[in-house]
Amino acid sequence: MSRAAWVRWGLCGLLIGAVMPVAAQSGGFDIPADHGHVRVELAATNIVHVSYRDDAAASLHATSVIDPGFLHRVRYAGAVVRMGERLELRSPALRVTWNPATDTLAIDSTDGRRLLAQHAPTSMRHAEFAFTHAADDALYGIGSDDPGEATPAGLLRRGTWKAQAGQQGHAGSPWVWSSAGYGLLLDSFGGRFELDGATLRATPAADAPRDYYVIVGTPPTLFAGLARISGGAPMFPKWSLGFLNSQWGIDQRELLQIVDGYRRRHIPLDGVILDFDWKAWGEGDYGEFRWNEAKFPDGANGKLKAMLDRRGVHLAGIMKPRIHVDTVEGRYASAHDLWLASSTVAPDYFSHKPVRDIDFDKPAARRWYFNAALRHSFRTGIAGWWNDEADASGDDSQFFNMQRALYDGQRRISDQRVWSLNRNFMLGAQRYAYGLWSGDIESGFASMAAERARMLSAINVGAAKWGMDGGGYKSRPSDENYARWIQFGAFTPIFRVHGSLGERRQPWLYGKQAERAASAAIRLRYSLLPYIYAYERATLSAGIGVVRPLPFAFPADARVRDAVDSWMFGDWLLVSPVVEQGQTRKSIYLPAGHWIDWWSGQRHAGEQMVELTIDNRQWSDIPLFIRSGAIIPQQPPMDYVSQQPLHELAVAVFP
Repeated sequence: MSRAAWVRWGLCGLLIGAVMPVAAQSGGFDIPADHGHVRVELAATNIVHVSYRDDAAASLHATSVIDPGFLHRVRYAGAVVRMGERLELRSPALRVTWNPATDTLAIDSTDGRRLLAQHAPTSMRHAEFAFTHAADDALYGIGSDDPGEATPAGLLRRGTWKAQAGQQGHAGSPWVWSSAGYGLLLDSFGGRFELDGATLRATPAADAPRDYYVIVGTPPTLFAGLARISGGAPMFPKWSLGFLNSQWGIDQRELLQIVDGYRRRHIPLDGVILDFDWKAWGEGDYGEFRWNEAKFPDGANGKLKAMLDRRGVHLAGIMKPRIHVDTVEGRYASAHDLWLASSTVAPDYFSHKPVRDIDFDKPAARRWYFNAALRHSFRTGIAGWWNDEADASGDDSQFFNMQRALYDGQRRISDQRVWSLNRNFMLGAQRYAYGLWSGDIESGFASMAAERARMLSAINVGAAKWGMDGGGYKSRPSDENYARWIQFGAFTPIFRVHGSLGERRQPWLYGKQAERAASAAIRLRYSLLPYIYAYERATLSAGIGVVRPLPFAFPADARVRDAVDSWMFGDWLLVSPVVEQGQTRKSIYLPAGHWIDWWSGQRHAGEQMVELTIDNRQWSDIPLFIRSGAIIPQQPPMDYVSQQPLHELAVAVFP
């Protein structure tokens, strides 16, 4: 018999043509290879784990893409059937068949549909992963668009894609999934995918183990499986689901003026995010981690926190991956080898003093980073972390481990939920309360419109907690652009505005018309907070949050395969923000079901285009539809999330 036809069993024996129960720790089978074997087993009823193990060398450890807790979970006890030379591993959700005659490992649904077939699985030893699938399968994931691209790529994935964290809002994941009912995850921090017709080739990173997982099921089942393997996203604090105003170039006096401006107008606000201003940047004695007492005299003594607590506002502060070298903390980093090897000493663009990057991949650096000075800043009011510029190193793991340092540091001293923003994403980072924002984007309608695809493609790789610089970071948006951007932001996971040094993003600075439109959108967001909060909780196990691309919700509808104009906000709301200047008419596709216009109550049958008249004078409308069958909880008007005890909810039911 040829070598390919031999199979070494992880079982005591088999009954030919009969089903035999398999113990969880020994379920599955092995395919012999030169100097090793390929192990095929079930991690869950709908998750196949395939791995190459070298008999002569130590096995490579799982990468940080995989949740360490997952590795210790009990595997599913499947059943193995031998049918001639073929072997079949069965569960209630799938069938895995090894055919030595064709050198093929096939994964089928229980209704007999071929989902994926791996050819020559023993070639995994050489980091070669080759699969076939139905040529018309829609594929998603792997990576998101770069902000520098003039035309976003959309959601569908074809051709060659690199899974990388990248720079300026990029999100990456060694994960490709299909609305046809399967997803493929490499155990690799990065990698490359080639998608050509019915062929899918995947190349893991050089130092990655030769492992992959296939998850079978509907899109919600796929993302729940992804969360099971890679880890869930801890809940963000409730205040962070409200409206957040980032600001660069203010002091304590203006901060309080801004907050009081929101309160006086009853425009809801829950957080202010401070740039360089909050910290003693450039000063010695841990200036990168402590309050700037010249600009914020009541920061370090806790009085500012008390003032903002009374106003219902939380602060987040910017953090940088670099510190100043000619300081106590810089000399500590040198003495303890905490520097990133690829970084060099150079003048900082803000302090103009020499700085260098910390290497967050080093456990010692992560333990040190949440030091006594930063702990004091946390206790006196810095309740969230805005991590900036760690992508500039070109190392995909730096942002990942920078936030890991802050998450672990905060959790060591507090049970307060962790919140963060970071400028790129790699799968696995979500375990550390990791939010992604899309980088330093331009103002203007074209830039705003491009953010739709960037959000949805990031969510397709597992970055559920996504936000952007509402209004655009660079330059001042027009009044209309600002109003429409706030309406867009109200239906994103992280609702935030920001601008460059000296730019202000308060609604009342863009004229009465924009202020009315923006304020109404913010208040609508706050009325929906009970609905949003429920999805925040579900994200932990669901692997996806309140924003769902239409292919996720309607996988069988070919018309939404590459849809970025609209998305689901939870299971029951479809939103399609206005992103064109002066638009008077907007055509919107409604998928299967029955839909009710949020504003007019008009009912529409699904699977058709509807055309809305758009208010291009007052900018007062947000195209929003309710799916029949919805139950939408809403709360009374509040200026911040916990302003009043929530004793009653208004529940709108749409039979």
